[in-house]
Amino acid sequence: MVSLGILSLISTLFLVLAVPTTASSSKLSPNYYDNACPKALPAIKRVVEAAINKERRMGASLLRLHFHDCFVHGCDASLLLDSTSAFDSEKKAGPNKNSTRGFEVIDQIKSEVDKVCGRPVVSCADILAVAARDSVVVLGGPTWAVQLGRRDSTTARKTTAEKDIPTPLMNLTDLINIFKKHGLDERDLVALSGAHTIGFAQCFTFRDRIYNETNIDPKFARKRRLTCPRTGGNSNLAALDPSHANFDVRYFNKLLKKRGLLHSDQELFNGGSTDSLVEAYSSDAKAFWADFAKSMVKMGNINPLIGKKGQVRLNCRKVN
Repeated sequence: MVSLGILSLISTLFLVLAVPTTASSSKLSPNYYDNACPKALPAIKRVVEAAINKERRMGASLLRLHFHDCFVHGCDASLLLDSTSAFDSEKKAGPNKNSTRGFEVIDQIKSEVDKVCGRPVVSCADILAVAARDSVVVLGGPTWAVQLGRRDSTTARKTTAEKDIPTPLMNLTDLINIFKKHGLDERDLVALSGAHTIGFAQCFTFRDRIYNETNIDPKFARKRRLTCPRTGGNSNLAALDPSHANFDVRYFNKLLKKRGLLHSDQELFNGGSTDSLVEAYSSDAKAFWADFAKSMVKMGNINPLIGKKGQVRLNCRKVN
């Protein structure tokens, strides 16, 4: 997810966040693997870059995996687990079923990282966090210091995923409340929603908006109806942003013109408390980048398993 002069910002915007400078088993740190496996992060970057170069859409998919993981009981890679006799996979939950993708890329990353480290030292949860950051960077967005040291969950929570992941149909009040539940405020909501500057959505997620809602540009609605009929074509894709392979501010510009693809997108600019943030980001890429990076770190800190909690999975799809 680069236009509108954003490329020129890459060399000037590098966020160095206030974080511990030494690794610790009791708290997250960007230096967690410096001694245990200094080749880990470069290995993750290589696989992410190769995957996105092969398919640009994959960047948005990898970013989304981290988001959907963190919103279900914290950033613990529970989303990656396949179903067992003990639990149902979160992949089967409504917000994830036939929607989340990129699991094979995470498998590739895990294999490569374990190879360069000589042992399974990097958790799947940390892989998700770093892959999300690297995806944004590849698509022209900001970078940030990823806090590391998470461990992996030994269970999945399909029921929690059903109710704790925001949906495309939510109104502003519901969006604010569900983000607040996870310790995220309105600025985090709008900044993180800016991730929709990259990627696509399936027809069934925006059908009602383009046929029935009134706070939508008529020309935009007509265009979207061409590939999203009233019935059928549920999986037909439409870009969330015209520059869907570049991490820019056009997503916010679209909202100002009532061209948000999802109902939840347009709710951010519909006469409510978040209007001013949308307006600010639409004309200030540097502010959006800075807030997005801060919010990604904040989201990545939701209930991590640290110390002796959880495990470092040998296979991201199953418990050791």
